[in-house]
Amino acid sequence: MGEKWNPSSASELGRIDLDEIEEMCSAATPGPWFVRNLDDDRAMSLVAVSTKMETGRGERWPHFDHQEMVAATLVQHPRYVDCVDGRWDENAAFIAMAREAVPKLVEEVKRLRELLYGESLRRPESSEADADENE
Repeated sequence: MGEKWNPSSASELGRIDLDEIEEMCSAATPGPWFVRNLDDDRAMSLVAVSTKMETGRGERWPHFDHQEMVAATLVQHPRYVDCVDGRWDENAAFIAMAREAVPKLVEEVKRLRELLYGESLRRPESSEADADENE
């Protein structure tokens, strides 16, 4: 493993390596993940993804545990993380949601592949070749 996910290598559904995605999910920090809005002089308007729920208090450093943070979608001062389209909240919500959704989607696709292709879980490419050989 160790390679970064490359979406261009998985352009067709049948070519997506579900085991690789499952390994990446298992290797990541356990969920659930939550969006946190934190604010201080060192990380003004910090929007982060955390293993702990939002408290609504907009904690300032050092009154939040940096070890709970998984990712940041906005750190304005100093300007470390600040995407051009301004979708900090939306990006954080997507990252947090993906932690729970991706493993469920992998499980569902595997279940559907099993229904479609049987116990061997053959990929669509191999099922056509196998059908031709059996005729």
